[in-house]
Formats: sequence, C-alpha cells, structure tokens
Amino acid sequence: MFLQRIANKGIRLGTLFDRAAERHPASPVILDHVLDIAPELGHRFTLTELADLVDDFASRLWRLGVRPGDHMVIHKSDGFDISLLACAVVRVGAIPVMLSSKLDGATVTALLRRVSQPYLLTDSDKLEQELPDEVFELSERVLLASGEYERAVPLASMAGVARVRPVTMPPDHPTLITHTSGTTGLPKLAVHTGKTFQARYRPQATVVKAAVRSSEAIAVHVSFVHSRMYTAMPISIMQGHPLIVLRDDDPEHVAEIFARVPPGFIEAHPNTFLSWEVLSDDPREPLSQVKYFSSTFDAIHPRTVQSMLKASKRKGALFAQAYGQSEVGPIAARTYTRERGSKADGRCVGSPFPGMTAVRVVPRNGQSPTKSSPGYIEVRSDGRIVTYLDEHARWRKQVNGLWWRMGDLGYRTKWGCLHLLDREVDEIPGIDSTLELEDQLFSRMPELVEVIIIPSEKGTPVPVVCTRDDKPLDQAAWRAAVADLPDLDDPVHRSLGDLPQTATTKIKRLELASGLKPSEGSP
Repeated sequence: MFLQRIANKGIRLGTLFDRAAERHPASPVILDHVLDIAPELGHRFTLTELADLVDDFASRLWRLGVRPGDHMVIHKSDGFDISLLACAVVRVGAIPVMLSSKLDGATVTALLRRVSQPYLLTDSDKLEQELPDEVFELSERVLLASGEYERAVPLASMAGVARVRPVTMPPDHPTLITHTSGTTGLPKLAVHTGKTFQARYRPQATVVKAAVRSSEAIAVHVSFVHSRMYTAMPISIMQGHPLIVLRDDDPEHVAEIFARVPPGFIEAHPNTFLSWEVLSDDPREPLSQVKYFSSTFDAIHPRTVQSMLKASKRKGALFAQAYGQSEVGPIAARTYTRERGSKADGRCVGSPFPGMTAVRVVPRNGQSPTKSSPGYIEVRSDGRIVTYLDEHARWRKQVNGLWWRMGDLGYRTKWGCLHLLDREVDEIPGIDSTLELEDQLFSRMPELVEVIIIPSEKGTPVPVVCTRDDKPLDQAAWRAAVADLPDLDDPVHRSLGDLPQTATTKIKRLELASGLKPSEGSP
C-alpha cells in the first residue's frame, strides 16, 4: 500500500536534493571533475550544498523567463552539472530535454526542430565548435552554462537573483525527455512522467537497499542524459549512501579514485566494465570492496562479469545484469556469483520483477519460440514512456495494449527465464545469435576488448574486432577460437575509439556495417 501511494506521487526531481538533504544533510557527493556551472566549489559536496545549487540555478532560469510547461533542451559539455541543471529545470515546472554531449551538431539541430522553439541550455564551446548558427532561430532563447557567446545569455549573469519556490507539477505531467540510442537512425525523444520514473525506481531501490549498507559508497558511471541516471541518483542520495559520480572511466583514473574511496556498489555501462577488466589485477585492488556490480544498458559478456567478481574480495559478491530499454526501464534481471558465473549462459537475462514487470515472447511463424526460432520480445511495465515527442504514431507502432514491443528476439525456457538472442535489425540468417557468438569469442580470446558480428554486403557474418592496446590479432589463436563456430568472414581489425558509439557506449552496429569497405568482409 505504501509503495502504491508513493508511485502515485511521482519521483519529483525538482525537490529531490531538498528531500535527500533533509534526511542526510552531510552525506557526501564526490566528483572526478569540477562543475562547469560552479568550478570554484571543487570536487566534493554535501547534499545540502547541492540542494542549494539546484535552488540557485532554478531561480536564475525563472528570472530568465522559463515557466511551467516550457521545454528546455540541455546540450552541453559532459559533466554532472547536466543532471543538476535538469533538476533545476523541473524545479520551475519546465521540462528538460536531455541531449548527449556526444551528439553532432546536425543531430542536435534536427532534434531542436522536433521540440519546436524550446529554450536551449548549452555552453560557449558547443556554440563555437559544433552547433550551427541555426540553433538561435530554432530556440526561444539560448542560455549558457559556461562561457560567453554573442546572442546567448550566461547563467552566471543571473547570480544573486531572489530565490523562488519550487513548482510541483502533477505526477502524470511530463517531467523529463531523454533520447534513444540512435543505433537505427535519428534518435527518438522519449517522454517520461513522474509516475513512470517512480515505477522504475521501486524495483531498483529495493535491490540497492538489500545489497549494501547505507554507509557504503555507491559509484555511478552513467550517461548524464540517460533515464537511468534519474533513478540511480535518487536511490543513492535518498538512502544516504556516499555517492561517487564519474565522468571519466579510464581504468587508471578510476583506480586512483576507488583506492581512496572504495565503493560497495557500482553502476556502469557494460563497455565500461569491459574496460575495467584490467583492474582485477591492479595491485591497489580498487574493486576489492565492491559487494554488488550492476549494469542495465546492454548485453554484457560472461568474461567481463567474472573479471569483476574476481576483483572483489567481498564474500558473496554479486553481479546483476538487468534487461530493459530507455522506453520502459528495467524489466528483467539476473545475478551472477563467482561460483556459477563462469558457466552461466550470457544470453539469459533473467526473470521479470514480481508484481512490477512482465515479459512475453510472441511467435513470428506460428511456432513456439525457441533458440532456433526466436520470437518477438514484448514487455509490460508502469515505467513505460507515454509517447515519443512529435512522433506519437511511431510510439503507437510498438504498443499492443499494455505490452511494448522491444525490437529484440528471444525465447523463454521452461523455467521462465528470458533469453535475448539479437536485435531484430541485427539478425543474420544462419546464425542463432550474434550475441552468443560474441560471448564465445570473448571467453576464448582474452586479448579482445570488443567484437561485433555484422553482415557484409553479401549478408555473410563479419567479425569486427578490437584488441587491447591495438596489438595485432593473433591469427593462429583466432583460427582456433572459431574452429567450431558457424562460418565467419575474416576478421576486420579496428581501434575501439574508431567504432561509432552511442551516449552509453553501445556500438552502432548498422552504422558500423554501412562503413565497411567493399573489400572488407567479402570472400
């Protein structure tokens, strides 16, 4: 009954830090970078200080004319102040539209056009180096989080304005808009409400509370514009955990921070954990106190899971993999232990959260879905977005009553666990699962830091591989690794940094495939 009452109230991002500070006023938030909006404040804050900062910048926005129901596109250089500014926008009743700092100027311009005359909150670096002058015509007003630029108003010029009371919007009102990964084209703009966010918060908050003590630090390396940030952050601060927020996931950088402030819980992207495999042998043991690793964005490879669990010295350490999507939040989950992780099937993404989410697999050809004949994965959750901004018809195409078509292929076992095999658009004829093949190659070749199997122009499967430190691929080891696998074209070696990635470091497979040269992946 209590959970239902809280769910109906919505998550209320505008007063999030106020409420957290009331409970845990001195609880620390530690950053690996300074805030562009307040560089003088350093790297360490209390929740009380952050609550005041959100209040301050909300009041500046109000003074500049931002009002309830307005849209505010936030596209600035990467940093935690993106999240703080989003809370400030919600605090005055407006709706933040979160655009990743990694998006190019043309994409940002196209999305601005879709929002229709929003305010734009950016910085001088973006305007000088990436954004076209057209953004001024497409925006009600251009505001600057840092720097100066002709025709734009710096938020710094509003310092000292009178504080205003927070505006509370109804739970069903849009509270945040995030963009999808854009792996299949121009990103869609997903509209979240206070209610839908609260529905996502419930299962995750329950897991965190059971996993680690409130005195243990939670470390988060999550895209500051991703919907996951706006459930991970509230969980941490409302439960009183010291919060470590990382902008940079470089292993050496992270090892130094974690050696000083050891986290008990880590939330990060799958490819971030992949890059942290080297930390399992780091003499500083930066991951030794981690009780719970969590990843909710994309498929993660068993080798990476085992590397993380090996690095932890905690008894009963767990790695949790959640299956979900920006549009619906986490839907199903499973945990790995040291004992059963090495032999676990990486394609099993677990079971739904009882009483909160549901999964079904719809046949494609009239036959019951199996590994060799997977079906369409559909899910049900109160955390589902209410529309795509300016593309409601596109949203409707994925809706079937209470069910949402994920765009993934899979099946459920007789025990009820869900197996994810591929995205619909990534399916290659003759291959049961490209993701499963990638898991096998990772397990057999420790030098790989990425492998993506995509179709060539002729439709045959091509492995694109990246090696640690860009070392040449061991051809003899490769031939041994693929000997019992379905026929693959010769591998194409790339540097990891050259692969097209989303804001959450997922590889854009379709873009990668379209960029293959005719001589690559062709017999």
